[in-house]
Amino acid sequence: MVRPSQLLYPQREPAPTRPAATVLLLRDSAQGIEVLMTRRSMTASFAPGAYVFPGGGIDAADAAAHTKSTRRPSQSDLHLTQAIAAIRESFEELGVLLARHADGSYASTADIAALDRKAPFAAQCQTRGLTLAGDQVFVLAHWITDRDLPRRFDVPFLVARMPEGQEPVADEAEQFEPVWVRPADALARHEAGSFFIIFPTIRTLQRLQHFKTVDTVLQACASEQPLWTSCPRAGFLAGAEARYMEHESPFGELALTSPDGQMVHTLDWQTTQPVSLLKNVMRLTAPNPGVMTGPGTNSYLVGDPTTGYIAIDPGPADADHLARLWRAAGGDIRQIVCTHSHPDHSPGAKPLQAMCAGRPPILGLPSAPTARAASAFTPDRSLQNQELLALTGQGLEGEMMHTLKVIHTPGHAANHLCLVLVEDGLLFSGDHILNGSTTVIDPPDGNMNDYLDSLDRLSQACDEHGIAFIAPAHGYVIGEAKTAIAQLKAHRLKREAKIIGVMQAQPQGSMDDWVALAYDDVDPRIWPVAKRSLLAHVERVQALQGLSN
Repeated sequence: MVRPSQLLYPQREPAPTRPAATVLLLRDSAQGIEVLMTRRSMTASFAPGAYVFPGGGIDAADAAAHTKSTRRPSQSDLHLTQAIAAIRESFEELGVLLARHADGSYASTADIAALDRKAPFAAQCQTRGLTLAGDQVFVLAHWITDRDLPRRFDVPFLVARMPEGQEPVADEAEQFEPVWVRPADALARHEAGSFFIIFPTIRTLQRLQHFKTVDTVLQACASEQPLWTSCPRAGFLAGAEARYMEHESPFGELALTSPDGQMVHTLDWQTTQPVSLLKNVMRLTAPNPGVMTGPGTNSYLVGDPTTGYIAIDPGPADADHLARLWRAAGGDIRQIVCTHSHPDHSPGAKPLQAMCAGRPPILGLPSAPTARAASAFTPDRSLQNQELLALTGQGLEGEMMHTLKVIHTPGHAANHLCLVLVEDGLLFSGDHILNGSTTVIDPPDGNMNDYLDSLDRLSQACDEHGIAFIAPAHGYVIGEAKTAIAQLKAHRLKREAKIIGVMQAQPQGSMDDWVALAYDDVDPRIWPVAKRSLLAHVERVQALQGLSN
């Protein structure tokens, strides 16, 4: 866990959340699913003028109305309360009533006309002989309003089929202009600037557009668990507000730099100045973007002005990049560590060393005989597994220490290592773990067995050191470190299972044949590179088969 003293910004408690519920009323059309949306009042306190799904706050009367509603055997009390709240809000805002007569028929327009939208809801329905159709309302998703916003809600996004024979009529107070719209069309209109929708609505419509029928949506929700749960985070990109869900690349970096969710961090990739991630961690990205390097190779500086700095992965021998790295450290670089010897990581070590008055030692592991010629590397000293590299200094708040623990992680390269910032639970993963892509395992210097074993070693380190974040050599910081490692291993093994299937189906196939089938979900332009990892998987499979024979 990151020390509070190393966070960049003073923390504050986010606004409390209020329970609410919203419902996507769906119908089938010749062109696909349509969803009912309505425009909020321009004077609304939350999302004024936005097109939304009907919904609102949950009140005590919703929880008290369980006996006036049907329910599924697997439907929890909480989910039933939320369903009742959504049914009530749909009626109050749009005059749509998910309630049935004793014969199973839905409420008619005459029933709806006889009810007062402003009077107690459930009791009116009961008097009219109507039972709320809570069993027809399913949980699609769970959204918690972003931590930076002043008004926050804890909201299930529910789904239900629109009752036949009913037509929405807005209350003309909170909601206006009800409209049936295909999810894809709503998104297109929003992009064109004619249909304002907010982030959770956008992301929900993006997922909904892939369903073909209402039945398929309801079937997907049959587990009673939300298909996703999200409390988004926000930063700045290209000078504008940008919000992200947990599975999106920038989310972890936003969580590291602003745990309380304040919108303070800029996400633009640039190479001219360092980016502060913590008070004791800076990142400077080398100007070498590309297919294999993403936005560029990340160099990191660990330390502060009282302790001096350790430079991790100085990158290619780019004079301007190294000068910026040196200036960011105030020239006080005590050690230079290379996670491995690939040409976008280690060549800058010697020229950076020459720039520093104290000639800091270059540390790492020497390249193995299996390394390619461009990856030749000999450190001043080899780092031992579990070795500690410590920086200490005396500041205004007393003694400060930043300790990096070395973990040998062969796999991507035979001489690969990772580093743990022990006091702050931050893993510098080099190329072993990347954000937005999977690393290439290129035999003979790369080895898939070693790679998977190293992932297990890093997972154990997460438990030992409370590692929550991963700072990769390419891409943004990754959050939920142990989960990310588990997902990465699962992805590799899933790919391997696919490769085994291809090998069994085409035992006489060539590597080109196999890569086209095993990586058919990857851009064909990547296949020449993917073929190297394919070879690593094939070697591992053959080795395992040899052991079992």
